Amino acid sequence: MDIAPRLHLMNWLVSQGLTGLPEIELVRGFCERCRAGGLELSRGLVFIDTLHPIFEGRGFRWNDTEIDESNTFEYGPTGEGDAAQNWRRSVFHHMLENGHDDVQIDLADCASLDFTMIDDLAARGHRHFVAFVHRFGEAGTIGQMDCVYSYWLTRRAEGFGEQGLAALRDLVPVLGLAIKSAAQIDIARTLGRVYLGRDASEQVLRGKISRGVTERIKAVLWFSDLRDSTAISESIGPDEIIPFLNDYAQAAIDAVHDEGGDVLKLIGDGVLAMFTSADTAAAKRAALRAEHRLRHNMAELNARRARNGRPTTSAWVGLHVGDVFYGNVGSEDRLDFTVVGPAVNEVSRIASMCRSVDRELLASSDFRTGLDAVGQGYLVSTGRFALRGIGRAQDLYTLDPDIGSDAATAEGYARYLATEM
Repeated sequence: MDIAPRLHLMNWLVSQGLTGLPEIELVRGFCERCRAGGLELSRGLVFIDTLHPIFEGRGFRWNDTEIDESNTFEYGPTGEGDAAQNWRRSVFHHMLENGHDDVQIDLADCASLDFTMIDDLAARGHRHFVAFVHRFGEAGTIGQMDCVYSYWLTRRAEGFGEQGLAALRDLVPVLGLAIKSAAQIDIARTLGRVYLGRDASEQVLRGKISRGVTERIKAVLWFSDLRDSTAISESIGPDEIIPFLNDYAQAAIDAVHDEGGDVLKLIGDGVLAMFTSADTAAAKRAALRAEHRLRHNMAELNARRARNGRPTTSAWVGLHVGDVFYGNVGSEDRLDFTVVGPAVNEVSRIASMCRSVDRELLASSDFRTGLDAVGQGYLVSTGRFALRGIGRAQDLYTLDPDIGSDAATAEGYARYLATEM
């Protein structure tokens, strides 16, 4: 590959990295342009660790022929089990252990090597294998994301040759920089979604980060917390407390997200969420669907935990609707993107009343108002109550008890929730 096509490819990588081209498109474009420029790649693979609560990293593949494997993949922790054994047998582990930046393997003469995938690659007709590890400096490292790994293959009997190797040594670091740039954007989005919530994250990433920048919105508010969580936490070992909280938080968060809501804050074992829509009645029905889904999630979770001899519980849910301020609250160097306003305090007080009236769901009269006649019929009064710290008493409603005891009523409620408005 001559100098001119190398420079053209470098310019393409830089420009596409700046525009934010996805990683798989960068790898595909890189390989296709290499081949067009005379570097006969037959396969390429690039992967990079990331900062994610589930995945350790992501990878991207390109092949010169169609094969039965995905172009992108995500991998979990490589510190234990089969994943750890496979990692220790990889070329990249060998390179890190021995301080190598690149390794070449003649696939026509690799029978004595015990690296993962080498025999399979040779059997597919590839002849020359080159692997690179491009390390980041301390200032460029985020979590485990401390280098870019890649390998490249050709079917040419004589291998890449000196010119081909020189081209790869020039080009792959530029590709790595573009991949790293894209990965950092993915990390920012992941961290935003995980720690701020889906909508709040998008607001922040669009630039709404100034203190006091808020908007007034009408939202359906959800507050849930666990029944008897303090007593349960005191009765189990310290190492069981976090798994207990995580299990039930997952049940609640999944229910809210599956019905289009946004989780704004986790407060101990409590979940603050909101549902928004141009049609407030549709947002209210979404909140009711989420509550219904939560009960299903918790029934499955409780059955699983009971089989394992672990304590089980249920949740109290309060539903309310009102005008709130949605945006940045805090100091100049520590902000929280959340909702504030009297309605937020009221929904938490409504949820806390569930204990007193022994109902798993309580909804305000403001929530019930605006539902159609059928929906209002499924919410029955529990009485009028003074809420702690709230100036006015409120009428509170719960689900018709017949939903839990009468099959026909339960089926009618399920049909009501499933009906699109």
